[in-house]
Amino acid sequence: MARPKKPLIPTLRPNAKKRQESSTSSISIITILKISLVVGLVSSALWIVYRGYLETRVNTRFDHNKMVVRSGLDVPELYWGSYRGGVYFGMKTREPNSLVTGLMWYFPSLLRAGHKGIRHWCESGDNLDGYSWVAHDGKNFGVQNLNDGSFHIETSFVKRVIGKNGGDWTNRISITAEDKMAQNEQVTFLYYIATEAEGDSIMWTKGKTFGFEGRSEKLGNFNVRLVNISGSIDYVSFLSAKTNGYHELTNTVVESLRLNGNQIVLLGDTLKLENKPNFIVSQITARVPFSFEVIYESLSADSVRTDSLSQEVYTNTLENHKKNFFTKFENKFKLSKKGFTDEEMLFAEAAFSNLLGGVSYFYGASKVQSKYTANPVPYWKAPLYTAVPSRSFFPRGFLWDEGFHGFLIAAWDLDIELDIMSHWLDLMNVEGWIPREQILGKEALSKVPEEFVVQFNTNANPPTFFLTLQFILKHFSESIIINDDRLAAVERLYPRLVRWFDWFNTTQNGAISSSYYWRGRNAETNRELNPKTLSSGLDDYPRASHPTELERHLDLRCWLMISAGVLAEIADLLKKPNDKFLSCFNYLSNNDLLNELHWSNAAKRYADYGLHTDDVALMKPKAPAKATAPPKEAHRVVKSKPVYQFVDSTYGYVTLFPFLSLMLDPESHTLGEILSEFKNPELLWTDFGLRSLSKTSPLYMKRNTEHDPPYWRGPIWIQMNYLALRALSHYSESSGPYASQAKSLYSDLRKNVIGNMFRQFKKTGFIWEQYNDVTGEGQGCRPFNGWSSLVVLMMAEIY
Repeated sequence: MARPKKPLIPTLRPNAKKRQESSTSSISIITILKISLVVGLVSSALWIVYRGYLETRVNTRFDHNKMVVRSGLDVPELYWGSYRGGVYFGMKTREPNSLVTGLMWYFPSLLRAGHKGIRHWCESGDNLDGYSWVAHDGKNFGVQNLNDGSFHIETSFVKRVIGKNGGDWTNRISITAEDKMAQNEQVTFLYYIATEAEGDSIMWTKGKTFGFEGRSEKLGNFNVRLVNISGSIDYVSFLSAKTNGYHELTNTVVESLRLNGNQIVLLGDTLKLENKPNFIVSQITARVPFSFEVIYESLSADSVRTDSLSQEVYTNTLENHKKNFFTKFENKFKLSKKGFTDEEMLFAEAAFSNLLGGVSYFYGASKVQSKYTANPVPYWKAPLYTAVPSRSFFPRGFLWDEGFHGFLIAAWDLDIELDIMSHWLDLMNVEGWIPREQILGKEALSKVPEEFVVQFNTNANPPTFFLTLQFILKHFSESIIINDDRLAAVERLYPRLVRWFDWFNTTQNGAISSSYYWRGRNAETNRELNPKTLSSGLDDYPRASHPTELERHLDLRCWLMISAGVLAEIADLLKKPNDKFLSCFNYLSNNDLLNELHWSNAAKRYADYGLHTDDVALMKPKAPAKATAPPKEAHRVVKSKPVYQFVDSTYGYVTLFPFLSLMLDPESHTLGEILSEFKNPELLWTDFGLRSLSKTSPLYMKRNTEHDPPYWRGPIWIQMNYLALRALSHYSESSGPYASQAKSLYSDLRKNVIGNMFRQFKKTGFIWEQYNDVTGEGQGCRPFNGWSSLVVLMMAEIY
């Protein structure tokens, strides 16, 4: 028998097989390790790339299609204006790095005695007896009264669109004295021109007239003449200098003043010839009464100008503009027909004009931060055309304030309001977030404490532009449909509004469906009696004592409901599908679901929900007997363990939000509960308006820290009273069982708010940020030319 052939591959012995398996296993482990290492490196690289992408999102624009498609010289009627709300009087263009002009003044006798300094910025510490625009149409002219002790100063401007570089304008400044003892007193006016643009050229001139001349890329060649209209001039001097920004102008003047005999004069040309000045001041020392004009003329208009906007021509032009303003004001608001007195109408005209006179133009970049950026980063540089809440204390843009400003501005000039809104929505980033406080440029930055400069992209602010749009759709839908420019503006707004809504709906959502809570509360602090909720706009209004992710904030839910409803309306107007937003609106406005999440059966009121105890207090730590260190700051002491519950011991503006937002069914029993308690003086009702927090609330008028007085814990706020009147008007016109009750409350509340604001204006010369709930006196910032101006719409009954 033949022997079998050997296999080509030898059979392995058992131990050899094990060695091979071991070898194979080692190779496999090495391979796996190599693959894991590669995967890890790739993953790390991808994560680094992705994190870099996340870092950039906070300061990446929404897209490259700008909302503002016409600005600068393309809108000549708005090119120049009194767009410097933070100074008593000045002119500016709607251009980045605009050349500016401005006014300062002082009284030499007081300055020499060291009593009063130079007036320039709107400063509460100047203690002026009042300063107020009495007429301003937002485009062509403005007249302002300033009362400084015994002296009355009137500043006015008139613009004329002519030529190709923005046209001409003239300022007139006059001073008189009520006190005969003050007649012939010396007064010094300093009128200046300044620029931050490297290519601009300006210089002081003196001949038959004195003033400035200059050139810039947008303005071309121009000259400015200062002309004595009436009165006696004692002395003229000037300053030609270089500064690092508009925020340094006052200090530069102060440091340049010198005593020359009995006269306080400026140094003149403080620079070497090779240096180009960017700040030039003409100083006029005159005797009261005195009046002079500042005449700006664009040389591009020389060939078509038939006369200068000066003296009699100026007077006649100004009077025509004033006549047109008062006629339009009555046609818009019909206050005379409603029976208001001449004095009350002057108050309303001032309230309105202060808002328009505070409209300003800024350019710069915010500082922002996200959780992916180690430090604050600059937003992109951008312009902002906006009203400001207060010329003295808040001379910059605030997101939630601006929506309320928009009611009044839209009622006056819809195109200006759409332009303002477009500028704001151009500040939206790719996430759909808008920084809530706009601090653009050195001039604005110089007025803001460092702690408030950086804006965090986790923090929201009430989307009040949806309220503005709700107002516009109610009153001006037809004018939008028939006007191509307005319709195009709304079409550009729509995708940004959708993104804004989506951002709120995804970043501020709560643990339970249809619940929301404001981000940004500090759960770790023990300095605050109740951690602030700055993002809500209501700052120190009491919320759950211990912030957690399980909070439910009633007001934020209402804002989302309003936003969804407005988006549904706009989509319908633009003939786009609106099912998504209509469905969301119906869901969020469902009263049964609202009641389930926010109605306290025990207290019979709407409320926030969260981890809460009322048993808290601010207490000073006991100092050691022989303490050498300064006493420690008061801190919060929690005396009872917090539990999850409705924050129903707090009754205030947030409690009313379903009513204020018109969410409640006219036949709802909860509406009845709210109206039944409306006039309870222990809750919100006062003879001056609705207070922000009831007397029965544990934190009524309590300080939030040792250093922070109560803000939204009792004082009367005008924009919230406007919303209350809007709601009462709405429910009084419904077919529900509470219509008659709402009508009566409407009449009484409207009378209280308007009457008190008018009395305080007569008494103090100011419109105020808030009003004391016990005395009715104005308090907080003054003048507060922002949402407190809504008193005009209350008087006009436009909601």
